[in-house]
Amino acid sequence: MRLVVMTFLTIAAISGCARDMTDLDQYVAEVHAREGGRIEPLPQIKPYETFVYSASDSRSPFLPAVQEREESNFNNGIRPDDTRPREFLEQFPLDTLAMVGTLNLGGGEYALIKTKDGLLHRVKEGNHMGQSEGRVVEISQAEVKLIEIISDGLG
Repeated sequence: MRLVVMTFLTIAAISGCARDMTDLDQYVAEVHAREGGRIEPLPQIKPYETFVYSASDSRSPFLPAVQEREESNFNNGIRPDDTRPREFLEQFPLDTLAMVGTLNLGGGEYALIKTKDGLLHRVKEGNHMGQSEGRVVEISQAEVKLIEIISDGLG
């Protein structure tokens, strides 16, 4: 039974491979004989006018207006004391120092300051800390108040 089915399928497959292509040749001849379609001409393209942005030197509307400051020869007389010896805590920015407590010792009040590397230091009023000439002016249980000398760029 299997042999009969295989033989029938083989004959059907071979019969489809005939060399008679007259119907295909006839169809190709019909297609070539047809009149070609008419293609419309392409529309005229207008040249694009480029836009030159001329306000690039102006102030950006998304930034706040900067007011020009008048240069003044105002001198308030506040200057850092370059003659005093530097203290250890002046090498650290203030944001790397933390107050962790206070200490009353011999009638004087000290603040305990922790550096970023975990060392504790005690400061009292008049000591300096931070990189902007910060001088301790008041110590309380909650905070240490400093006065810093910060340049405004004009002197």
